[in-house]
Amino acid sequence: MPEPGLGTRPHAPSPSPSLRIRLAVDTDWPAIWPILSEVVTTGETMPYDPAMTSESARDMWLERPPGQTVVALLDGEIAGTAKMSANRPGAGAHVSTASFMVASGTRGRGVGTALCRYALTWARDKGFASMQFNAVVETNTAAVALYQREGFQIVGTVPRSFHHPSHGRVGLHVMYQEFTRDS
Repeated sequence: MPEPGLGTRPHAPSPSPSLRIRLAVDTDWPAIWPILSEVVTTGETMPYDPAMTSESARDMWLERPPGQTVVALLDGEIAGTAKMSANRPGAGAHVSTASFMVASGTRGRGVGTALCRYALTWARDKGFASMQFNAVVETNTAAVALYQREGFQIVGTVPRSFHHPSHGRVGLHVMYQEFTRDS
């Protein structure tokens, strides 16, 4: 069986054979921006400013090395994107983090699962000890379930810390997966 967090899990959508993940390049931004814009302006799953501009979003989303930003191509079209990096600098740099956004028209087709698995492999390959998600909106049940299928645990919830457009103030989960027990 593959490493924890990378194997086939029950109820996980099977990624399409036409799904491919690659490094994002500058010319991908015109296809990435509509995905980010839609997710952020909907205001249901990501704690970003809905008024962010394409320029500010680009500066925030496109990671510089040693971090990485990727796109998921489904049938040759960009269907999702992920960014990954160290969660914190200095003494916290052994913990990785990642964020994912999937185009609404391609949800449920394994894009998010494939991006999450890619990020976990990237983090392990880079020698990180774990991965932590700092702010998973508790009402984003699809993401919470995906992350739990891939081996993450909810280690805490900050109550009423995200203003959801229809549910009001809801909690943000901190989710965590440890790769090693080395110090």
